[in-house]
Parts: sequence; C-alpha cells; structure tokens
Amino acid sequence: MSGFLFQAFIYLTAAIIAVPIAKRLGLGSVLGYLIAGILIGPVIGLVGSETEDLQHFAEFGVVMMLFIVGLELDPRTLWQMRQRLLGLGGLQVALTVLVILGVGVAAGLDWRMAIACGLILSLSSTAIVLQTLNEKHLLKTDGGESAFSVLLFQDIAVIPMLTIIPLLAIPGLGGYLNAAQQSDGHGDGDHGTADHGLSLIAGLPGWAVALVTLAAIAAVILGGHYLSRPLLRFIAGSKLREMFTAAALLIVIGIAFLMTLVGVSPALGTFLGGVVLANSEYRHEMESDIEPFKGLLLGLFFITVGAGIDFEKLFGDFALILGATVGLILIKGAILFGLAWLFGLRKPENFLLAISLAQAGEFGFVLINFSSQNNVLTADLASMLS
Repeated sequence: MSGFLFQAFIYLTAAIIAVPIAKRLGLGSVLGYLIAGILIGPVIGLVGSETEDLQHFAEFGVVMMLFIVGLELDPRTLWQMRQRLLGLGGLQVALTVLVILGVGVAAGLDWRMAIACGLILSLSSTAIVLQTLNEKHLLKTDGGESAFSVLLFQDIAVIPMLTIIPLLAIPGLGGYLNAAQQSDGHGDGDHGTADHGLSLIAGLPGWAVALVTLAAIAAVILGGHYLSRPLLRFIAGSKLREMFTAAALLIVIGIAFLMTLVGVSPALGTFLGGVVLANSEYRHEMESDIEPFKGLLLGLFFITVGAGIDFEKLFGDFALILGATVGLILIKGAILFGLAWLFGLRKPENFLLAISLAQAGEFGFVLINFSSQNNVLTADLASMLS
C-alpha cells in the first residue's frame, strides 16, 4: 500500500505543478502532462517499471473520451458528416499507408513490415488533437470539424487494421521476437482479451467470429436504445448523484468489456454506445459525471507516455528517429493539406487540418504491441516506432 500511495503522490504532484505552468505558457495541458512524465521518469527516476502497467489502465481515459464524443453526436449528424468522414478520412489513411509503404520498401524493410508501419503511423492522436482544439476553441471551426471527421474515421479503421495485421505475419520472426521480449523482461504485452483470459471468439472459425462480433455490436445498439433508458430513469428516481455516476461508469465499462471479449477496440464500442445514447434525456448528466474521470485518466495516460520514453534508444539513434519523425510530419502534413484543398477548405482551415493531424496517435502504441505479438515487427523496429 505504501508503494501505491507513494506512486500516486508522485504522479499527482507532477501533474499539478507541470500542467498549470504549461497552460500559463500557452503550451496546453497535454504537453504539460508529457513534460511531467519525462521529469519524474527518465530525468529524476522517481517512477519505473510500473509505468507500462499503469499506462494500460490509463488508456481507459481514451475510451471515456470517445464515449463522451459519441454522446455529442447522433446518427443524423454522422450522416451529414459522411463525405468528410469517408472521403477525407479514408483518403488520408489510404494515401499515408501507400506513401510509408513506398518509403519503407525503399529503405530496405520487408513489405509486410512496411505496411504495418504505414497502418500504425497513418493514425493521429485523438486524445491530443481533440483536447488541444477544444482548449483553443477551434473544434467548431471548419478545420476543427474536418479534423474530427478524420479522427473518427481513423478510430473506426483500427478494427480492420487489427484484422489485417495478423495476415502480415513473417515466418521465422516469432522465435527471435519472443527471445528478445523475454530478455527485456516483457512478456505478453497484449492488454486486450489476454489480460483477463476471457474471450468469446477464441478457437472459432472466421465466419463465427464475424457473427459473434456483429451480435456484440447489435447488443450495444439495442441495449443502449431499449435498456439504458429504463435503467437510468430508475437510478435517477433514487435522487442519489453517486448512484447515477456509478450507472454511467457501469455502461461505459460494460460496453468496453464486451468489446474486448470479441476482440474489438473498446474505444470504438463505447463511441458507438455514446452515439446510441446521444438522444437520451440523461445525456448531459452522463457527460458531466464521466468528464472528471476522463480528464484524470487522460492526464495519467500522457504522464505515463512521457515517463516511458526510452531516452537511451532515442539518443542512441537520435538522427534516424529525428529524421523519421520530421519525415512523418511532412508526409502526413502534405497529404492532409492536399486533401483539404481537394475538399474545399480555405486558409487558414487547411493549415489547421494539416498541422493538427500530422503527428502519430496513441492507438499506435496498441498496434505496435499487437504487431510485435503477431510476428510482424522486430523488437528493435517496434522500439524505434514507439
């Protein structure tokens, strides 16, 4: 218990010192959390091996954020967004994958590794971008709404990516990768269904997996529409605010758990649940109850990202990693700027879209681990990508 209390004290102290300073300097809260993590991790060394496990827990903040985003939408709004959602978002992902595939093959990577890198790096950071655009009051601008459409498509695209990556497995890579992971002290890093050992699709043929997955998604839609309202109405009748908070958390956690059982991204499942509940009379109450948990967990997630940076690897290949980072930003920025022009965005909205989405995203950490476990990426390449 003392160790847990000490770690909690360190993380919270770092956050309440670094984040207000970063906000006053105009840097935003996300960068403040990252700086706090770097200070207590690689710089001072107050936190260590528990960071990776804590990060898996903190990723639930992303799940809550997408649930809240879903609450603010409805099917009619999604239909109105279809052109930018499918056109702008789909073209951004496809073109980024193709360009990175070409660059990777030219650099000597196996084509399967290059495709995996393209899939991973085509994603942008939903958490960072939405948080930053919201803080800067840019989310409702034309560029901000276009960025949101692209991010939404990317989050949905994670599901087919999780299906494609195992098909890219490289024969003979497994033995080397497992040995490297064991020597580094990392075992099975999957924090999906492997964490709790439960799965509804383990050992099923492909057609059965598809049916079970569709049934789970249908359960979320039908349950959200027909069951959640009576439940929330019953809880609201008790006039106990903490019970309504518990019910809102139960809905989010229940959907996320069901999605992990069928191998689907929990974030996508909770987003879908949020959209279903967007017309609920209790939408604002759920949003206000979950918001504090979402903010704290997202902040904790960014702190763990900063604390987990491998500076030995960074400075060991500094020129290569810096060049790859700048190259990625230029590639994605150019693609996004061109697509913004194609879809009729004018200055400065096209610059806002290109700048806001030119980075990589937090789902990339999940796909890197998943690719490593499925013998698509070597341990060294996975470390460099992280």
